[in-house]
This record gives sequence, C-alpha cells and structure tokens, in this order.
Amino acid sequence: MQAFEIVKEFEKSVAEYTGAPYAVAVNSCTSAIFLSLMWQRVNGHLPKEIEIPKLTYVSVPMQIIWAGAEVKFRDEDWQGVYQLAPLPIWDAARRFSAVMYDSGTFMCTSHHWNKPLGISQGGCILHDNIEADKWFRRARFDGRTEGVPPKKDKFTSMGWHLYMEPAIAADGLIRLSHLAKNNPDLPRDDYPDLSKQPFFQ
Repeated sequence: MQAFEIVKEFEKSVAEYTGAPYAVAVNSCTSAIFLSLMWQRVNGHLPKEIEIPKLTYVSVPMQIIWAGAEVKFRDEDWQGVYQLAPLPIWDAARRFSAVMYDSGTFMCTSHHWNKPLGISQGGCILHDNIEADKWFRRARFDGRTEGVPPKKDKFTSMGWHLYMEPAIAADGLIRLSHLAKNNPDLPRDDYPDLSKQPFFQ
C-alpha cells in the first residue's frame, strides 16, 4: 500500500461516518477553510465581504484576507458550527458527529487533540461537489496528482503544501473506529472579540 492510500482510507471512513459524499483530508481546519475559500475565488464566487462571528479563532479571518476578501464581524453566540456568510462554507471545527453533513455545503472539520476525534492535527472538507473534489485534491498537494512522481506529473493549477500526513491519517482511522456516533457540540471556547483587534479594523 502506498502512503497516500492510507489517507484515502481515512477520507472514506470520515465520509461514511459524517454522511458526506466526499471528505478531503488536510493538515488543519484552517487549511480546510482556506481551500474552501480559494475554490470560491477560482470560480468567481468570492464576495467582497465575508461575515463571521466576532468570537472565533483568529486564523479564520486571516484565511478570508488571504483569499482576497474583507472581513465583517457579527454578534453570534454560536456552538459547534457557524457559516462564513454568504458562502456555503461552515466552520465545523467544534463539531464532529455521525451524519452531520448538510448537503450543498463545504463543512470544515478539525481533528486536533482537543476535538472529538483527538488526533495530533488535521481536518477535512466535507462536501458534495465532484469538480471541487478534483480541485481540492490537487490544491492541497502542491498541485500534484496523488501517487504520481513529480517528473511524470502534469501541473495544471496552483497548489499548497497542506496534505495530511499518512501517519496521522492512520491514527485517525484507529480512533474513528472507536468513536461514538453522537458527540455533543463543543462550546465556542473563550475566544477574544476579534472586532476590537486593531489588526482587523
């Protein structure tokens, strides 16, 4: 078995567990959000302004800025998930439960050690878009094709080094096989009010 096939097995198991047609594994939820935003951008669907709760993890507005949009903050006492409005992108870093996927969305999960799956790092993009799936798999892997040596590959699009390591995927497979079907949403954590940070004003 080639190393990337372990990642594919992990993705298959996550898709089956969450009810998503596709799961694309990356090295963090932050990376999942970034790639989801960039997919909207390359297809001309990235709005000028994206709205998120003012109480969230600092990397989220940073990914919005990196993707080329402006950040707008809203008051929302969220738990588990929230939308990067008006896009169909959901930050689901604090939710991971069976049959959690909502059709038509890009749900970005976190598998960090303090989350339900509890591996050392990593995240997934849960979605149902076959064209996006093809793009995500190249984009997360430096624009490469899985299983193809670089000198034999043909590069057709931009990519980033966001691939989930096979050893982490293997750990995820083991933990997922023992994970409960229903896991309560995690509270939003003690995040600072990012709307008051000069950096985002």
